Amino acid sequence: MNSHREFEGRTVDKAVEAALRELDIPREELDYSVVTKESAGFFGLFGARKAKISVVLPTRRRHDTRAAKSLVDEAFGVPESKESGETTKVDESSEGRDCTYEYTEKLFDDGFFKGMTAADAGVEILKEIAAFISEESEITYEVEGDILTYNVTGGNAAVMIGKKGQTLEAIQYLLDKIINKHSDERVRVQVDIEGYLEMRKEKLRQHAHRMADKVKKTGKPHTIGHMSSHDRRIIHLTLKDDRGVRTQSMGEGYYRRLVIFPKRNKRMRNRNNR
Repeated sequence: MNSHREFEGRTVDKAVEAALRELDIPREELDYSVVTKESAGFFGLFGARKAKISVVLPTRRRHDTRAAKSLVDEAFGVPESKESGETTKVDESSEGRDCTYEYTEKLFDDGFFKGMTAADAGVEILKEIAAFISEESEITYEVEGDILTYNVTGGNAAVMIGKKGQTLEAIQYLLDKIINKHSDERVRVQVDIEGYLEMRKEKLRQHAHRMADKVKKTGKPHTIGHMSSHDRRIIHLTLKDDRGVRTQSMGEGYYRRLVIFPKRNKRMRNRNNR
């Protein structure tokens, strides 16, 4: 599914250089034809015309692989510098994921997903990301209400999930952002790898009950460290019917935390009011 794009320059060579910079490909891979040659115009003053070339864009594989690498680097948080071999901590502003989003949006603009639904385009994007991280992965999806769940099976699940689910969370963030921009209705996007979400959910439920018991025993609030909004929701739902505690999310952005507070019963409140 190829597409074309035009580039201009003072000369044909300059137009070619502009295309190489923009597409980030070696010169031998550039497939182009000259639309118009440069012209100096009348005495070099009037009617001057730039050179213009028409370039056959590379397959989406190149674009998506670059996007996937950005995504994986951001998810792990310490990508290597090719020049020095040193590691540099990624900015917490999600710059890497935003860069990946821009690359993927360009694929929509170039017509790579023409004729696909937003959900089907998500499958293609996820296939390319999965292919970069792990081999022989299969992707399917299912819709239940307003929840769109992508199921990934095969390949190296541990690598795709990442430490504490960081890579999985980054992939899910990207797909949710893209799909909801190109979907007619708002959907909640989930990515499940080899049943990880259910295992993660069960661990969070157990952790929530342990922390709730601790709070009721000590009478002191307990703060749970950095969690995704999805994980915080599981904690909230797990403890919403517990009469001994209440949960509340506090803070903004990266510093948002979930706090479990003890509930004071009527007998204790009456005692304190005497």
